[in-house]
Formats: sequence, structure tokens, C-alpha cells
Amino acid sequence: MSESNHHSKQWLWLLIAGLVIIAAITFLVEGHGWLTGIGLGVGGLLVVFASSEMMIMAVDGYAKRKKMNSFVAGTMAGLSSNVPELVMLGFVLAATPRVGFIVTVLTLHVGAAAFGLYCGTLPRDVEGNASLPQPLVKLSTDLYAAAAGVFFSLGVIMLLMKAFEVRGGAETYLDTRDLYVFGAILLTVQVVATWRLVKRFSSDHKPESDDDIPVEVDVSESLMPIKTILAFGAAGLFMSVIGGHSVGEFAGILVHKLETAGYSEMFGAVILSVFAAAGAFVMIGTAHFQGKYNIAMANASGAITQVPFLVLPVAMIMLAIFTQSGIIPVLGGTSGVIPIDLHTTSAIFLGFPSMLILWKAVQDDGKVNWLETTSMIAVFVLAIYLLVAHG
Repeated sequence: MSESNHHSKQWLWLLIAGLVIIAAITFLVEGHGWLTGIGLGVGGLLVVFASSEMMIMAVDGYAKRKKMNSFVAGTMAGLSSNVPELVMLGFVLAATPRVGFIVTVLTLHVGAAAFGLYCGTLPRDVEGNASLPQPLVKLSTDLYAAAAGVFFSLGVIMLLMKAFEVRGGAETYLDTRDLYVFGAILLTVQVVATWRLVKRFSSDHKPESDDDIPVEVDVSESLMPIKTILAFGAAGLFMSVIGGHSVGEFAGILVHKLETAGYSEMFGAVILSVFAAAGAFVMIGTAHFQGKYNIAMANASGAITQVPFLVLPVAMIMLAIFTQSGIIPVLGGTSGVIPIDLHTTSAIFLGFPSMLILWKAVQDDGKVNWLETTSMIAVFVLAIYLLVAHG
């Protein structure tokens, strides 16, 4: 039996096991106790793992056909991995809009901590430096800087709105108009970034420098048929929805149990954000153990850059739609959606230092040394601690 066949059967068995566990918990177990939560969590993660494998195979096959840089292919897979996160967030936002908004922003801090930890696993030269993919250095750093500006601007305006009560009354909110405008602007950045990534680092790319060249493709490799690529992609996306929903159910039960036990709201939100990003984490680990470091790094970076420019704006737009459609109640008697308070403002504002140090660590020389790795992890973990303990 070849290694690839063994690998294919491995993800298939994981998919079957995950679906069986989810079905058994759904139809045979009553209530929302720990057994239900753990069962849905394990089954959901198995399905997410299998769906991530399918998406990686699809984008890898497409990248080989188009002679694309593997970092570009990994970024596309990372975009797909946001599907279970957005599905889960949709349920959370409809049930608890404020907590869902905080969870969305906290996903950035969790993803940043994962990026710092993953940098510590990269191969290093004799001086202790780990080289990063050129697309990440030349394009993702722009997104880090833009994200820092976004979180600083939003944090400042939320502080000013709260301090001066610009809309009157004792409470201040982000309303549906704010969320639509913010969402549209941030999504525009993601669209342009994806377009530039494909245009600059795909097979048609004309290098601007000697080190700015797409990864070469072995033309002797057999190419995956288009129908197979589409089948893997569609099946991966569909299964990620099932897995994401199950993980979301588990996270909801977990957060409820933690709140009942007396833990802070922020602590439950951090736990929930970890499971919201489970799909991206699984793809990072899967690609890393397959030796596809560019795809793994693309997903590690995408878990950060796609939060402010894809996940957060989509969540904002969903919140606005849910409010206008009556799924969630209007705050303040008009069109208020997200209250501006200590929790929401601190979650936004603390995204600024995280993005700032990430931009500086990567942008200066395209490498990360042990000091930069340690500094990144320290800042990210500090931000998470401050949010949990004092946010």
C-alpha cells in the first residue's frame, strides 16, 4: 500500500468516525450536558480535520495545474477554512450578539499567539533565523500594518464615543449603519489583497527581484483532474459546515458551563474563539506534518489577516442583518447593535499592539529570530491575559 493511499484512507476513516459520533450524540443523547458537549466537540473536530485534508488536496491539485506558488494555494485553503468559523459565529451572533462580537475579535489574538508559536517550530539557520515566504513578507506585512491601523482607529473612536456620548443617553452603541460601512470597507481590503496575491505570486508573475519568484512545480508530477479538484473542494466545504456547527455547539455548552461555574465572560469568549479557529489550526498542523511549510505558514498568517478583513466584516454585516430582520433585539431604542463598553472596546484596542509587533518582526528582514519569536508570543499572551483578567 502506498503512502498516499494510506493517507487518503486515514482522512476518510476520520470523516466517517466524526460523522458517526455526531449522529450518535444528536439522535441518542438527550440534554446539553458534558457528554453531549464532548461528543459534539470530538466528532466536529474529526470532521473539520477531514474537511481540511480535502481542501488541502483540492488547492494543492489546483495549484499544480496553474503552477501557483504554494503560499498562494495555502492562502486559498485558509480562506476556505473560515467557513466553519463563520457558521459557528452565525449561531453565536444570533444567540448572544455582544459575546459573538467579542469572540470574533478574540480570534485575532488567538491566531496571533498560534502564529508566534508556529514560528518557533520553523527550521532555522546557524544564526537562529527562520526565513519566511516572500509573499508573506511582501504582502501580508501590509495587511498587518493595515490591521493595526484599523484596530487603533476603531478603538479610539469607541473610546471617544463613550467618553463624549456623541449620540446622547447613558449608553452608546455601534449601530447598523456603522456595521455596514465598517464591513464593506474592511472586505474591500481583503478582496484587493487576494487579487494582488494571485496576480503577483502566481504562474504569470514577473519577478521584481531575484528572491521574488514563485515556487517551481515539478512538471513530471501527475495532475489532478478538474472534476476531482471540484469534488474535493465541494465536499470539504460541505463537511466543514457540519464540523463547524458541531464544534460551535460544543463551544456553546462549554461557555455556559464555565459561566455557571463563576468564570468571567471573557474567559468563556477566549475558549470559544479557540474553537472558532479550530479549522485553521487543523490545516496548519496537517500541512506542517506533510512538509508543506508554505501552506502551513500561509494558514498561520491567514488566521490573523483574515480576521480583520474577512471574518470581522462578515460578522459585522451579519449582525446588522440579524438586527434589521428582528433575529436579535435592537439596543437603545433605535438601531443600536453592539454596546460600547469595557469588554468590546478593550478587545478591539488590544489588537493594535499585537499587529504592530507582528508587522515589525516580519517586515524588517523577512526572517524571525528567537528574540522576535519570544517577543511576539509574550505580547500576544499578555493581550489575552489582560482581556481575560481585566477586560
